[in-house]
Amino acid sequence: MADLNGPSQPNDDPRELYRDPVGLLRRLIRFDTTNPPGNEAACVGYIENLLSKARIETRLLAKDPRRPNLVARIPGGKAAPLLLHGHVDVVSADARYWRHPPFEGTLENGYVWGRGALDMKGGVAMLLAAFLRAKVGATPLPGDVILALVADEEAGGNRGSKYLVEEHPELFEGVRYAIGEFGGFALHLGGRRFYPIQVAEKQLCRLRATVRAQGAGHGALPQRNGAMARTGRLLDCLDRRRLPVHITPAARDFLAALAHGLPYPTGGIVRRLLGSSATERALGLPPSLGQLPDALLRNTVRATGVRGGGNPHSVPEEVVVDLEARLLPGFGPADLITELAGLAENLDVLFEVLRYDPGPPPSDMSLLPVLEGVLREADPGGIPVPLLAAGVTDARFFAHLGIQTYGFLPMNLPPGGARLLKTMHGADERIPMEALAFGANAIHETLRRFGGG
Repeated sequence: MADLNGPSQPNDDPRELYRDPVGLLRRLIRFDTTNPPGNEAACVGYIENLLSKARIETRLLAKDPRRPNLVARIPGGKAAPLLLHGHVDVVSADARYWRHPPFEGTLENGYVWGRGALDMKGGVAMLLAAFLRAKVGATPLPGDVILALVADEEAGGNRGSKYLVEEHPELFEGVRYAIGEFGGFALHLGGRRFYPIQVAEKQLCRLRATVRAQGAGHGALPQRNGAMARTGRLLDCLDRRRLPVHITPAARDFLAALAHGLPYPTGGIVRRLLGSSATERALGLPPSLGQLPDALLRNTVRATGVRGGGNPHSVPEEVVVDLEARLLPGFGPADLITELAGLAENLDVLFEVLRYDPGPPPSDMSLLPVLEGVLREADPGGIPVPLLAAGVTDARFFAHLGIQTYGFLPMNLPPGGARLLKTMHGADERIPMEALAFGANAIHETLRRFGGG
């Protein structure tokens, strides 16, 4: 393995590094690309240098020069181009709560530790290793392969994928399918091993809830049912109560595929989630699925900030609550506000939409059989299933160009891997070394076959 004493190694040889996704990941982790502020330039520059050494055409494009995006292309055959996209920025990490420093890329017990190991520098290492292998190894490609590594995904994508799609759509002309986050990880359930492939995702919606009440005045005077009290009740409602259940086609496909692959009685429990009268009672029964079914069957909303008052001697007339929501496919902000209004009845709350990113259109499943075939060969005991993701990804931006993204970063996680996935955006984020090699190989195999989609 090459020397790993620093994040930028001038003697890195792409002919060797494509065989070493672990080494690639460790290098990427050592660039602190915490967003905000991002500071992705050094990391992107390192990747550009690798690709240039491999004689791959690259371009750097930026809305903010300090935060560039990289687009590279390898020519192939006559099939429509395939896009690989990922982000190099990461969320913050408080080293006080980590077993190992979050930006060192420590190896321990077969794992690479560090911020971004799962979200998503590990995925970038897989994509980059497969991309380099295709070039260095002269892999026959059905069509061109485009690699887009972007900034700013963790803060909304305005300087990353959104900028590329709006300002440089010509770079993605003719692309029908893309590979990106988040899917392909092994999910152990009922003694079986599933590989959910993301084909759809929820939608981002940010709102402001303004809670109002009459009777603002001096803090020495008694007051009941004021804006502060009503805000407390609103937050309590959001914590205790749930919005209505909706069984969308994407969620039905995922849960039905799980139920079909599961033994009795677990399969029957999952199947009950699809019955409109039994769904509420069945939610939470399969403990190994955790909160996932709940997230896939409802619009969800969480409070992320509260602001009000300012004068310690005065009672405010209004309090503002910031809300972060994820909408199911086919639903819009008006649907969410109607559901929230029912939840906050009699609290005098005004809901305003601050941002809404529509999700992709109904899924184009044409490439799914290719991806399923790759996974079945890589792990004959695994069961691929289509996944509706509970979060949002850059797929929502590329969808504006008619591109269907599949969340396909395969990881053969061990039993208990669901707990490992919870370290994303948390302390002690890490990924098995074996999973990196598994994913890089599966993606490279996809590059050989995508023309059949």
